[in-house]
Amino acid sequence: MIPFLTKELVFPSAEFATEQGIVAVGGDLSPERLLLAYKNGIFPWFNDGEPIIWWSLDPRMVLFPSKLKISKSMRPYFNQAKYQVSYNQDFKAVIQACKHVNRVGQEGTWISDYMMAAYIRLHELGWAHSVEVWDRSELVGGLYGVRIGQVFCGESMFSRKSNASKFGFISLVKKLESEGVQMIDCQQETAHLRSLGAETIDKTEFLSLLKQWI
Repeated sequence: MIPFLTKELVFPSAEFATEQGIVAVGGDLSPERLLLAYKNGIFPWFNDGEPIIWWSLDPRMVLFPSKLKISKSMRPYFNQAKYQVSYNQDFKAVIQACKHVNRVGQEGTWISDYMMAAYIRLHELGWAHSVEVWDRSELVGGLYGVRIGQVFCGESMFSRKSNASKFGFISLVKKLESEGVQMIDCQQETAHLRSLGAETIDKTEFLSLLKQWI
């Protein structure tokens, strides 16, 4: 049986997630609960109108910054400074774009107004961070996530021009590495992230590294 959360600020251990990766259902998206979730390797993912579902996947996709891969096709983008990157300059615009920009193979979005408001609040408190990618004055890509200690938990990214989100991601990884971040939690496996150097690790190993680096 999947545990149902009450107002009490507590989560079951991520080790006891279902085979699909579900840890619990219910609760809220208060800053305190969200931070507790991330500290325990758990994240929310649910559709608008559904109860909140909390996940901890096995295996877990992560990127160790030193293993970042920059393809030959991306190098001209940096050599020519095709885009410009800023950090935490317009978090709201980034998460709104992540909510509304269409993605190939996806119908709709899991970023509800409730979730958007929760992460904007986390940003205001200094925990959630955004990357903005600009083509002059136009916002053409970006991503956001939550940083705790030496771990950055990526949430979503968007792109309105070719390779804009990849440009922002690579720039972020380099910045985080220079600041001592040891691991980027990518949550779910995708070919896009694997092409950038991300890999899957056993959840037990992930939780051990998380405990060490947060």
